[in-house]
Amino acid sequence: MNIKLAKDYIRNSVHLYLKKDEFGEYRIPVVRQRPIFLLGAPGVGKTAIMEQIAQELNIALVSYSMTHHTRQSALGLPFIRHKEYMGQEADVSEYTMSEIISSVYETMEESGIREGILFLDEINCVSETLAPSMLQFLQYKIFGRHQVPDGWVIVTAGNPPEYNKSVREFDVVTMDRLKVIEVEADYKVFKEYAADKGLHNVILNFLDLNKEYFYKIETTVKGRSYVTARGWEDLSEIITLYEEEGLAVDETLVGQYLRNETVVKQFTAYYDLYNKYKRDYQIQDILSGSAPDYAVKKAGKAPFDERLSLLGMLTDKVLGDMKDVLEKSDYLSDLVAPLKAVKSLDGLTAQSAAEMLSKQADGRRKALKSLQKANSLSGADRKRHKRVIKFMEEAQKALLLGDFADGNEAFACVKDMFDTKVMKMKEKTEKASNELHCLFSFVEQAFADGNEMLILVTELTVQASGSRFIARFGSEDYRRHSSELMISERQSDMQKEIAALDL
Repeated sequence: MNIKLAKDYIRNSVHLYLKKDEFGEYRIPVVRQRPIFLLGAPGVGKTAIMEQIAQELNIALVSYSMTHHTRQSALGLPFIRHKEYMGQEADVSEYTMSEIISSVYETMEESGIREGILFLDEINCVSETLAPSMLQFLQYKIFGRHQVPDGWVIVTAGNPPEYNKSVREFDVVTMDRLKVIEVEADYKVFKEYAADKGLHNVILNFLDLNKEYFYKIETTVKGRSYVTARGWEDLSEIITLYEEEGLAVDETLVGQYLRNETVVKQFTAYYDLYNKYKRDYQIQDILSGSAPDYAVKKAGKAPFDERLSLLGMLTDKVLGDMKDVLEKSDYLSDLVAPLKAVKSLDGLTAQSAAEMLSKQADGRRKALKSLQKANSLSGADRKRHKRVIKFMEEAQKALLLGDFADGNEAFACVKDMFDTKVMKMKEKTEKASNELHCLFSFVEQAFADGNEMLILVTELTVQASGSRFIARFGSEDYRRHSSELMISERQSDMQKEIAALDL
């Protein structure tokens, strides 16, 4: 099972575990809510999908790696309590609350969210002293004397023994308490995730041409070599920062993230070639409608890997600009309701408008802090909240420093600020739409009847920013080529059906 299917399965399981009956009780009793055990090679995205599930279900997430926990930190420390039973006094051993359980309660208190996922990673690497307590925990959700709060679903993860020498294989009794999901690396799924996260295009282009290098773990004479999805994502971030600082990306840097000599050499060579393509083809000129004749001719005669790399660079730039437009559009839409509330204030003045904006910004900060504490906030939503808060702060400052005749004039100042943002967003929208048109025109001219048009239309369809932008703002080029490709595909299917009839 790939990680995307595993995510859907876990999300559905969590949703069902949290489903209640008419009396507010969980339909599946806690003792029957089998913890989920996600078993897969390192770096395939097990932790990342837990964050996504929490965000999508609007619940909290508490994550722990079990590798550093001892019996004392997981179960709590013993202490003596003096008690009286039927007139007789006795000293009784009890335990302080587990660090893990206390973290769940702290998250509930600070975020205000009462349901969530307790994610325990590397659970099959627990210490020998802790292992006997895991069966009790997995079946009854109890660490020491303290139970995981109702409404918290336990999801665990671990690596197979071949990847981790510290792994302790669970016995049948323990496994029988778990819902086991085995996951494998899948480049197609990773590419969707990577595009949404904005990974550097050079990595996706390289992997499109060398899918066998996406995930690779093997034993050589020099020891274990490996390349993982996590390594590619981390490499993407450092390459972006290196380019911003004008630093050279070389084999030494790449080898810190990809621990396979062949892949390091191949990727570093491709990185240099990728930058040569950027210089040779003048990407910005192509997307502004001023593609040089030599670029069109060179692209048409180029080998397939060069054509694919060029198309990837062009598409990445357009999709990036589309994503920027959508993010700005989303936060501006989010501002409409708060600004309407300011406008409708009774006895509107500059002071009352500033106070209202201050309260709205404080409320937004509180909500942001709560979601961050619960680990149920996506990167896009975090950025949107912060942009809304920033606008409110700027508008409040303008109202307090300005000199206005009345409340209407004061609000007009805020509206002008908002309209200016909207105008800039519209300009960016027109720029992105024009780039898209120029991209289609270039592909038509350079590649004629090649597969590049199909690749382009497919990428715009499957990438979230492309499909959302086109759905919201339209694209005649996309509509036309999409229709043509569908007709062509249908004709091809019909020809195959006729051939199969052997008429």
